[in-house]
Amino acid sequence: MADQWKATLADGLAQLVDKAVTEGAKQEDVYATIAEEIDRLKVTDDRDPDPADTVSEQVVEEPANDWPVA
Repeated sequence: MADQWKATLADGLAQLVDKAVTEGAKQEDVYATIAEEIDRLKVTDDRDPDPADTVSEQVVEEPANDWPVA
C-alpha cells in the first residue's frame, strides 16, 4: 500500500503518453517533453518547495460593516 502512489503515477503517465500519441504526437517527442517538464518542475521546486507555505504579500481585510440599519 505504501507504494500505491507509484503505481498511480505510472498509470497516469502511461495514459498521458497514449493520449498524446493517439492525437498524433511521436512517442519519443512525448517522452522528451515530459522529461523537460519534470526538469522545469525541479527548478521551480528548488525556488519554492511548497508554494502553500508562502505568506501572501496582500493583507486580507475584513469586509466593511458600515451599512445603514433598516
